[in-house]
Amino acid sequence: MQKSLLLLSVLAGSATLTHAQTASFGIKAGASLTNLTGDGTGNTKNIFGFHGGLVANLALNDAFSIQPEVLYSMKGTKTEGSFTGYSTKLTSRLHYIDVPVLARVNAGGLFFELGPQIGFLVAAKQKREVTGTGAGTSEQDIKSGVRTVDFGYAAGLGYQLSNGPGIGLRYNGGFIDTKNPSSSSAVRNSAFQLYVSYMFGGK
Repeated sequence: MQKSLLLLSVLAGSATLTHAQTASFGIKAGASLTNLTGDGTGNTKNIFGFHGGLVANLALNDAFSIQPEVLYSMKGTKTEGSFTGYSTKLTSRLHYIDVPVLARVNAGGLFFELGPQIGFLVAAKQKREVTGTGAGTSEQDIKSGVRTVDFGYAAGLGYQLSNGPGIGLRYNGGFIDTKNPSSSSAVRNSAFQLYVSYMFGGK
């Protein structure tokens, strides 16, 4: 199913490129506020991360365009607990290469965007910090317990000059359980992303 959706996204992108009136390319980077959602999350808290990468905007007309991107994106969550004599904090960081393909409605410089996103896991680490009795810090690789492919969606808005700087706010939501193997207590990625961008080659 995921391979079929990815193939459809690639074919749609190829068809759009063929019919695009104008193409521009750029870079973007910003901060992310991430967490996990779903029945299996428990008492999780937000953590900050970074995202950034390459952008192509393929304009079909003045009001509508398709924007594929390739982004490095940090996601994850943290949990905290207090016990007699000590407390612990677990911070899980998931590192993805995300490939969103977004439909954009443009109104002057203002834009609204929505579309599917596929993510490829490149690393996953969990840091454990203990204070009080048995104080110390340790880190372990948890990649084997996380699905290597994540499928979800992205929606956002912002202001972007066709040739120059821009700013945007986007939400990424996951459709599938990130745990490997999956269970009835699913957890899904959730991320708010605030970014700045710069485009080249527009009108």
